[in-house]
Amino acid sequence: MPKLISLYIRNVFFGFGLSAVFVSALLYFNIANLWHLVSTSNMGWVAVVMLFMFHGLVFAGVQFAIVIMRMEKKDDPTGGKRDPLVIDLQAEMNAVAIPIKVDDQR
Repeated sequence: MPKLISLYIRNVFFGFGLSAVFVSALLYFNIANLWHLVSTSNMGWVAVVMLFMFHGLVFAGVQFAIVIMRMEKKDDPTGGKRDPLVIDLQAEMNAVAIPIKVDDQR
């Protein structure tokens, strides 16, 4: 199996694990009275499954994105020149405002 695919699968498992912890914490601490809503409804399990799946998708995507962005190779810096920016203050101080006539046609 390619390394990128195995990396993705590991991060998906990690993201869904975080989702399980997050949804469990939501229900345990009864945030927004979710535990009562889920436990007293006959379709509450659907809400828990949806919370788990959708949070799992988000957490897995974020986890994979973080890992991919941190894979940068730390070679020689290849940016532009590191010269300081020079601003001509004398030219900025001599700027003159030019009035423009505008017809008021409201």
